[in-house]
Parts: sequence; structure tokens; C-alpha cells
Amino acid sequence: MGMVKAVLEHPEDLIPLTKMMMTAEKIKRQIPPEPHWGFAYSMLQKVSRSFALVIQQLDAELRNAVCVFYLVLRALDTVEDDTSIPIDIKVPILLKFHEHISDRDWHFSCGTNAYKVLMDKFHFISIAFSELGKSYQEAIEDVTIRMGAGMAKFMFKEVETVDDYDEYCHYVAGLVGLGLSKLFHASKLENVAPDSLSNSMGLFLQKTNIIRDFLEDINEMPKSRMFWPWQIWNKYANKLEDLKYEENSVKAVQCLNDMVTNALVHAEDCLKYLSNLKTHTIFRFCAIPQIMAIGTLALCYGNEEVFRGVVKMRRGLTARISDQTRSMADVYGAFYDFSSLIETKIDEKDPNAILTRKRVDAIKKACVSTGLLNKRGLYVVRKRAMCSSVLIMVVVLLLAIFSAARLMEW
Repeated sequence: MGMVKAVLEHPEDLIPLTKMMMTAEKIKRQIPPEPHWGFAYSMLQKVSRSFALVIQQLDAELRNAVCVFYLVLRALDTVEDDTSIPIDIKVPILLKFHEHISDRDWHFSCGTNAYKVLMDKFHFISIAFSELGKSYQEAIEDVTIRMGAGMAKFMFKEVETVDDYDEYCHYVAGLVGLGLSKLFHASKLENVAPDSLSNSMGLFLQKTNIIRDFLEDINEMPKSRMFWPWQIWNKYANKLEDLKYEENSVKAVQCLNDMVTNALVHAEDCLKYLSNLKTHTIFRFCAIPQIMAIGTLALCYGNEEVFRGVVKMRRGLTARISDQTRSMADVYGAFYDFSSLIETKIDEKDPNAILTRKRVDAIKKACVSTGLLNKRGLYVVRKRAMCSSVLIMVVVLLLAIFSAARLMEW
């Protein structure tokens, strides 16, 4: 009934939601027969369902390379994230992780749930890696070396300044952007992308995640993970964890808005990167997460729920973005709409109101200047629509058909 209610409130989400559910079921049935590739793609669905969906945009050869690349870095990230591993054990693993990619005998038990399975059966990823082309392997190894070294560096270094924050985000996400650009180029489907733009693609996504995941990170056991830079949060609290308490909500939201404003600086670079892509499948693969990022920032801005629980885009809008993002016109339209949403929430008493407005205006100007806004098919902000009894019947019927189809498969 929850989904029925959501669709009735947002009827434009109905068809995209249905498509997304059908695609998800199709992906589950298309797991490759080879044990190593079967493990890789099934694991991809368990550690990131959203990525498992978006990777399907890519052609087979590139899709395999990106799948392995993602899982190698996810494994590396699992080592970094596990706060129960002593530093004297963790750091050497981070520094030498690239050597383990092709070692079929290596595994290291850490993490929880699906991440633990990934680490325990990492030999399957090693086998898959061995079947990739040499140029793909070199790109994956290069990024793993650099990322592992960066993670090891921040085992002994706090994120204090904004420069530290940018550096940390470069190591854990900017390098992902650089690596993906290398894989795209290795596939001979794209030109070499400027490192600065590739880096911004990663930083925009990473900073969005760091903002959204504040409460989860600060409550991490046995030790909190703190990625918000001291240079920003110390203007609003004596201790970062103080922001989660309701009595500090005014200062907490101001700090949050400062963080969102910092992230928005990368938006124009992301638009430039996306506009340079030539291959439609690669474009969709890259564009959908970036739209999700600015949409999440728009939801987080001015929203004290970031400090109370999870703030995320509704599933129907996620499905619509995935289904209807087909051109740069759609990207410009989404960035314009979400920037406008942030603009409506700017409180002139907010300490960063002027800078936030400046960055929002710059994004909107970049979108308008293309002259493509009236050619888009995706509209993420709409006027409220009335729901008819016919629509209600259609919703119920489609959900019933979908449920019946799943039962028949069993």
C-alpha cells in the first residue's frame, strides 16, 4: 500500500517505477553462467543496487571492466571502513592492495554482510580481473595504488581544512572519476577527459554522500567516522557530534548548508564533463548519478532531518530520472530544477546565503545559456496533479500483474 500511495501522490512516477522493477528482475535473471562473473554481478547487486542498475547502460566489454573496477575499489573501501581493524594491520593492506587484485589465493576477512562475502571470496574478482584487456587492467591497478596510498595517508591525518577535505575526497572518489575516464578511453568509445573534470565528477558524488550520511558516520561503532572538515563545522559547534542533538538544530542546519554550498562548486565541471561525452550508453551511465547527487543536495539543504535519520530521494523520482535521462537537455533541465529548489529554501539570515545564491545562480546560468531547457523530456519538479479513479485502477492493476508475474517465477 505504501507504493500505491506514493504513486497516487506522484502519478508521473508510475510507468518509470514499473520499468525499474521489471529491469531489476531482468538483471537478476541475467547473471552470467561463469562462476567468477556470476559472483561479480550478483555481488554488485548486493553492495549497490543502484549501481547494478546504472551499469546496465554499458556495452558488455566495458561493463565487465567497470564491474571489476567497482568491486575492487569497494573491497579496498571495506578495509578502510572497518574501524575494528588495527591501524598497524590496515595500513599495509591499503598500500599493497593493488598486488592482491591478481592474486587468486588472497583474501582478508573484514566488513559485514555482503561486504564480508566479497572479501572472503575475492579470488573470484581476481579471476574476472585476469580476463580483462591489458589497458583496462592497467587503469584499475593505477587507481588502486593511488587510492590505497591516499587512504593510508588519512589513517594518520584528520580532515581539518577544506583543502584536506578536497584531498580526501580526491583519493576516495576523484580517482574513481579518473579511473572511469581511463576505462572509457581504453574502450575506444571516448576521448581522454581532462583530469580536473573527472575529479570533479567524483568529488560531487562523494561530498553528497558525506553530507547525506552524517548520522550514520557519526554513530559508527566502535569508532565514529568524521569527514566533515573542522574548518567548516567549528564555526557552528565545539564538537562535530554536537550537531546531531536537537537543541543545536539551528547551528546544525547552518553547518549543513555550508557543506552543501561547498559541494555545489563542482556542479559546473560535471556539466562540462557530461557535455563532452560522445557515446549515449556512457553518457547515461555518468549522467544519472550526477542528477541524483544534485537532487539529494537539494533535499538535504536546510533539512534538519539529515541529523535525525536518512534523507533520500523518493523511489519514484529515482526511477523517473533513470528512465527519462536521455540527453544533455535532460541533464541541464534537472540541474536547473534542483538548483531552483535550493534557491527557494535559502534563508537570507543563513551565514552562507550570499555564496549559496551565487553558486546556484551560476549553475542555472550555465544551464540556460545552452538554449536546451525547452528541449528536455525530464521534469523533476512539477505542479501537483489530480488523480482520477481510472488512474487508481491502473496502478492497482499493474502492481497486481507485476506481483503475479513474480509469483509465477517461483
